[in-house]
Amino acid sequence: MRRLFGVLLAGAILMLPALSQPAFAQQAAAPQKFTIDGDMAVLMVSVKADKTADYEQVLTKLKDALAKSEAPEAKQQAAGWRVVKTPKPQADGTIVYLHFINPVAGADYSVLQSIYAVVKDPMEQRSLYDLYLGTGAKNLTLLSGPVIADMSK
Repeated sequence: MRRLFGVLLAGAILMLPALSQPAFAQQAAAPQKFTIDGDMAVLMVSVKADKTADYEQVLTKLKDALAKSEAPEAKQQAAGWRVVKTPKPQADGTIVYLHFINPVAGADYSVLQSIYAVVKDPMEQRSLYDLYLGTGAKNLTLLSGPVIADMSK
């Protein structure tokens, strides 16, 4: 009887972690899309001052990925996306990049996910992830909305 109890207890201990989480929680969650609404948007991203070359390398990879992507909206995203680098560091020493975007409805503006859609090699993905993470890139704010006046017309 004691032996049977011991076997049941050991089995319960082994099974407990599997039963404590729902099945969907055990699978890696799919990354959420970063979509932008409105006619125009400005995304401000801060980057460590000594890592601007790395950030710009990631942006170059993003540009290449959008050009090579089979997603129909990728070319539209590239056509309506400009990035400006501020010349002076902020008070905290970071450099701010301003992303001026004419949003494509429903398109994913996540930098890494847009790159991963084209770059399939896991080692290269990891390398790009580490490079991007090392820049300390942090979204400061996103401003978007409808155009209410077009001075060019």
